[in-house]
Amino acid sequence: MECRICRSSLIKFLSLGSMPLANSFLSKEGMDKEEKTFPLEACFCNKCKLVQLSYVVDPEIMFRNYVYVSSTTKTFQQHFRKMAEEIAKEFGLDKNSLAVDIGSNDGILLKPFKEIGMQTIGIEPAANIAKIAEQNGIETINDFFSGSVVKEIIEKKGNADVITATNVFAHISDINSMVENVKALLKKDGIFVIEVQYLMDTIEKMNFDNIYHEHLYYYTLTSLANFFKKHSMEVFDVKRVDSHGGSLRVFIKRAEDKRKIKGSINKLLDYEKKMGVESIDLYKKFADNVYSVKENLVSYIKDIKKRGKTIAAYGAPAKGNTLLNFCSIGADCIEYVVEDNELKIGLYTPGTRIPVVSSKMLDEEMPDYILILAWNFAKEILEKTKKYADQGVKFIIPLPEPKIV
Repeated sequence: MECRICRSSLIKFLSLGSMPLANSFLSKEGMDKEEKTFPLEACFCNKCKLVQLSYVVDPEIMFRNYVYVSSTTKTFQQHFRKMAEEIAKEFGLDKNSLAVDIGSNDGILLKPFKEIGMQTIGIEPAANIAKIAEQNGIETINDFFSGSVVKEIIEKKGNADVITATNVFAHISDINSMVENVKALLKKDGIFVIEVQYLMDTIEKMNFDNIYHEHLYYYTLTSLANFFKKHSMEVFDVKRVDSHGGSLRVFIKRAEDKRKIKGSINKLLDYEKKMGVESIDLYKKFADNVYSVKENLVSYIKDIKKRGKTIAAYGAPAKGNTLLNFCSIGADCIEYVVEDNELKIGLYTPGTRIPVVSSKMLDEEMPDYILILAWNFAKEILEKTKKYADQGVKFIIPLPEPKIV
């Protein structure tokens, strides 16, 4: 195995087994078909310090038809609105500015940019999701981000003042080519803003369920700084944000751009160095903790079932499918999964084959316990389901250790 960035040898430190794609939900008709599974293994590059998966699944399989819709939760709507407003204010963007979003989903980030008065265009490979964005009034190119797409945007709109890629920079295998395309599309003084799940938060909070096939890379600021330097670009500011259990919002400029490097960069790099991000030892210890957490959660769920209690789950996010498959928690333990995203209702979870239903099922077959798989939206879920808690239903947050909330 070699690093996809620098071609050095990789060191494998964690295997979650072989499992189906986290968003490959099954229809009732597809239940009799054998599911394809792929190895899910995390590796460390000792040269460029980037953590990455050993195996890359064809993006055509993963992203051309997609069931994740960003605007499903109010939490994310608010997150991206605030992000757009902050970026526009800080960098003086207005009606003459162009914002391009890579992996734009249903237009959740471009919508507030457009409301500010900016020019916007999204790039989204999933045809069904791109259609939703267009219905929302967000001009969207239904394709993967490529040189030909860059050419199309420049001919149509000109070069971009800001290019964003939120929760997509980890999804693209050839990020070397991606960043060269970003540079071709950006104005000379334009900025590139990415949001990525922060590996240090994953390690500290034991959010290992964030590891799945779509997420090819697991970033620290150290690995990002090394990567962008290679492309004559420079990270000049970084912010830690709460989304997905802890993420980084990273601001990148061309190396020749005279913008000052903010103190946030050295502060976070120093923290990472003290934590040991440049050594395999940190990641081996994390792997040991993952296997321990699995044992604890499985034991906890089995104990509830032994007492004759029923368990449902709330939220059918991709991360939930990593957790269920890794821990072998299936339909014999979980009665059903409640989901607010209509694209998933009526389907079955990949691998574990648990029915995904609407929240109405909680009234029809109220469980004793609800396992919150979408733990990053726990606050919003608990507010929605307060009446069940009042009737005695107990809610479980699974990680870093199972606890009743």
